[in-house]
Amino acid sequence: MTTVEEKPARLISGPGMLLVWFYGVMVVGALSRSAYQISTDFQRAPLAYSLSAVAGLVYAFITYTLVRGGEVARRAALVCCGVELAGVLLVGTWTVVDGSAFPDATVWSDYGMGYVFIPVLLPLSAMYWLRRARPGATA
Repeated sequence: MTTVEEKPARLISGPGMLLVWFYGVMVVGALSRSAYQISTDFQRAPLAYSLSAVAGLVYAFITYTLVRGGEVARRAALVCCGVELAGVLLVGTWTVVDGSAFPDATVWSDYGMGYVFIPVLLPLSAMYWLRRARPGATA
């Protein structure tokens, strides 16, 4: 019996390609920013710089899953986008309520204001796209 290996469903068609581009930009921005801050002045704001590094890793994972495609990758990206959104809302609220909690901003501070609010809009857009891209979803 011959089995035909199916290619994973593409997640980067149409709006998915735009999401990959935005997530790619955020990977570079968050990881380069945090790498510089951690290597030069970590003792100033270790929590803020570490959170920026975590944000960059989350963005990298979501970018990878979008490019990889397939149902397992789609579900993993959806969960990760939920975690990302929770992080943005938690850190954003924390920085608004207690501005002194972070001596320096994170990627998610003030809901991503330093990144033109892309950190709060991106997971919402991605979750919408990933739900529409699921098998059997209506167009």
